[in-house]
Amino acid sequence: MRKIAESTVRRLSLYLRFLEEFEEQGAKTVSSEALASRGGTTAAQVRKDLSFFGSFGKRGLGYQVPALITQLREILGLTRRYKVVVVGAGKIGSALVQYRGFRDRGFDLLAIYDNDPKKIGRQWDALVVRDVAHLEKDLQREPADIAAVVTPADSAQPVADRLVKCGVTAILNFAPAQLQVPDHVTVKTVNLVLELEALSYIIASRE
Repeated sequence: MRKIAESTVRRLSLYLRFLEEFEEQGAKTVSSEALASRGGTTAAQVRKDLSFFGSFGKRGLGYQVPALITQLREILGLTRRYKVVVVGAGKIGSALVQYRGFRDRGFDLLAIYDNDPKKIGRQWDALVVRDVAHLEKDLQREPADIAAVVTPADSAQPVADRLVKCGVTAILNFAPAQLQVPDHVTVKTVNLVLELEALSYIIASRE
């Protein structure tokens, strides 16, 4: 299987959102230039990104919006549903659970866990915070495809180890820690400080 750069996958996600907006506006076709202008890239980049997965559109006619939406959803694996658990019921964890957009994109939140007695039993949207001690038993009964780790740094690795033993192979890590996992497990780390520093660099470079 050809390895595709993460930056390319991110752009495909953006193209899908733009296409869905074009469809809502009644557009039947769209050009690579139109997608590029929305995504802050070039038409050549759009065509290159799509060319990794096949031949889409026709020169001079653009892309058929409904067809390309279907194809991008298949490429991104969004034609199925994914079961997700969240470990950590702090502010970020609770915000993740209460965000309704995940379900719309095919991500079903099964449960949220914490070890704080003050948080266990608290209701977030349709979920009740469960004791993390039940994690293994719950995942044995209903396995999860993805887990979000939203814990303090010193708790993140032990939680990740437990998730891996439960068969979770995809982890979204919000903890300020570098997780060590087996090769068959994928970890994506969301580091808000790094993102802010990147914005700081952009602002400073303008001055």
